[in-house]
Amino acid sequence: MDRFDAMRAFARVVEAGSFTKAAETLHMSKTTVTQLVQQLEARLRVKLLNRTTRKVNVTAQGAVYYERVLRLLADMDDAETSLSGAQALPRGRLRVDVPSPLAALILIPALPAFYERYPDIQIDLGVSDRIVDIIDENVDCVVRGGELADQSLIARRIGDLALGVYAAPSYLARLGMPAHPRELEGSLHRIVAFLWARTGRPVPYALYNDNERLYINGRYALAVDDGNAYLAAGLAGLGVLWLPKYMSRPHEATGELVPLFETWHIEPMPLYIAYPPNRHISARLRVFIEWVAELMAQHAPVAGR
Repeated sequence: MDRFDAMRAFARVVEAGSFTKAAETLHMSKTTVTQLVQQLEARLRVKLLNRTTRKVNVTAQGAVYYERVLRLLADMDDAETSLSGAQALPRGRLRVDVPSPLAALILIPALPAFYERYPDIQIDLGVSDRIVDIIDENVDCVVRGGELADQSLIARRIGDLALGVYAAPSYLARLGMPAHPRELEGSLHRIVAFLWARTGRPVPYALYNDNERLYINGRYALAVDDGNAYLAAGLAGLGVLWLPKYMSRPHEATGELVPLFETWHIEPMPLYIAYPPNRHISARLRVFIEWVAELMAQHAPVAGR
């Protein structure tokens, strides 16, 4: 038995609550993970996990051992990265999940510069607007817009996304230019609704000027749950959009989108990078977080910084 492999397997089972899920994230068979944990328990002469047909729970002694295993694995990672040259060039695999428009328009185009700095880091990039279970899916960090629903995560605010309201010329030619945001609540105009992962429902947008503050729901014919699909629907003339300006800017330049209500303002959307509180911040994760923060400081700096 490789003791460190066994410790890693045990830690993943605790975090995932399942031998099957732990095996998937470790790229091992369930049998191998089960044998590693059993061998570890036999060596320690302690029951670390309570197993049922539906779930695996850590025992009291297992919980104490888990905390020590996390520290030991973290120390081992630090020892490897402290070797000659390794501190400057972190290495290893990162699992990251980001919203699809941010990945396509900002993150992926900038990755060549990241790999020039850190050629030995491998990134498994999940691209979605869904809620990711960081623990169960063994994700190192996520980047998300809006306030985070999971308050147990450690989150760093890395940007504020300026927002605007837009429509395609084909939409405006068909239905006319709305003069006031309230017109979006009437029977004529339509929005494209975005279904937020936290609720599965559209949320009202707040617009304000010197005299008024409004919360607009709007009527919609189409609702989507993906940022790229949302933009595509607006470009197709299916309704009015609320967009971060990094998404709208190229389409404004070509005339594919027209800004609306330019005397009104929308509160910027906070952008966070978040990771589990019990996850060791490896050198590779640390440099990735700093790189994403530097990148967003160029595109959407946090207000007041």
